[in-house]
Amino acid sequence: MIKTFKIITLGCKVNQYESAYISEALSKAGWCRAMGSEKADVSIVNTCIVTRTASRQSRQEIRKAIREHPEGTVVATGCYAQVFPDELSEIKGLGLIADNTKKGQLPGLLLNGTGYSRQKILCNAFEKETPFEFLPIKSFSNRARAFLKIQDGCESFCSYCIVPLARGPYRSLSSGKVLDTIKSLAEEGYKEIVLTGIHLGKYGTGQTSGMNLNRLLAAIGKEGLPVRIRLSSLEINEIDTELIDMMVSENWLCRHFHIPLQSGDDGVLTRMKRHYTSRQFARLIETIHLRVPLAALGADIMSGFPGEDSAAHQNTYDLINDLPISYVHVFPFSARRGTPASRFDGQVDPVTIKERAAALRVLGQQKKKIFYHTCLGKAFLVLPEGWHSETGGIMKGKTDNYLPVIFPWKKPTNRLVSVLMEKAGEDKLIGST
Repeated sequence: MIKTFKIITLGCKVNQYESAYISEALSKAGWCRAMGSEKADVSIVNTCIVTRTASRQSRQEIRKAIREHPEGTVVATGCYAQVFPDELSEIKGLGLIADNTKKGQLPGLLLNGTGYSRQKILCNAFEKETPFEFLPIKSFSNRARAFLKIQDGCESFCSYCIVPLARGPYRSLSSGKVLDTIKSLAEEGYKEIVLTGIHLGKYGTGQTSGMNLNRLLAAIGKEGLPVRIRLSSLEINEIDTELIDMMVSENWLCRHFHIPLQSGDDGVLTRMKRHYTSRQFARLIETIHLRVPLAALGADIMSGFPGEDSAAHQNTYDLINDLPISYVHVFPFSARRGTPASRFDGQVDPVTIKERAAALRVLGQQKKKIFYHTCLGKAFLVLPEGWHSETGGIMKGKTDNYLPVIFPWKKPTNRLVSVLMEKAGEDKLIGST
């Protein structure tokens, strides 16, 4: 009898990549993905713990899977399982708890397992010399672009962040395997590949080859492959002149930087243990905008960090308002057990945090609208992502500088399409071919 599985993924692109690996491995072994309300023999919840909301959603998805698949096995993996397996172990009906170091082994554990009538916990702390675990993937279901995890781990220990405990030390995929995988994905027909990691800018740290992200990108460019490369988040002090020059000169490198600012107030940044100033951020954004005027420049902002008073909030608001930022992702501060910030004085009340976050999101919408209008009347290469309206022959996709656009098209395609931006809506542009 063919076994069925479901995978529920919360959190970052790295989690999405790892879930895709598990899905592909189970499918290759003859298992089938359960669709819709179909019962699954195994339900895997790839958890996130970066905020309280993410933790709550992870628990909710686990309990939902237990309710909906009472005869099957429910597995919790990911960052929640890594840091707080004791909390998850209290959920009745959860069959297996497997940490981040077991994701590569998880398909084999499930394929060889006979069910988990008694809860089993497979969790260990990271070791200093933990190797990078390469999880090869050939296809991504329902995705026009491919993801490639090339880095894992974080050692920054920002005062609010649980990620170093959840992901362990820096480690990287060898440049040879990166290049081989990109070639393989290009052969599969992918036209865009997103390089991702927990702390992407630390790619190559600890490798004896001296490889770093800039050198890796230069090596990718020399291959002349018919794909464009997008970078996931990079820290302020990891974007240098060399990388900006590459973005100016190489049309295969997407004009898109996503930068975790967190706060525009220097006092708050110091308490966060973020090693830059608001002035350094402003200089970087202005430099990129001058060199690459149509680059998408996104920022993560945390609202309501302990000790953030109204003046500090206003400093963040003013910094974003004054700079050519394209969009913002706003996160309310969420105290994480085990982090210094959870014990800081000056905790901001939830109502104030919510109000400040809302104001920043409104500003973010205004900045996005300005960016959209800046791009009107210009043509961009768009990666089609599927039908916006199949009956109307309207395709949706994204430009290299992260513009969501819809445009008329006759049939599905995986090639890049030149689209003229003609009209800006609230959440997308409308173009013509």
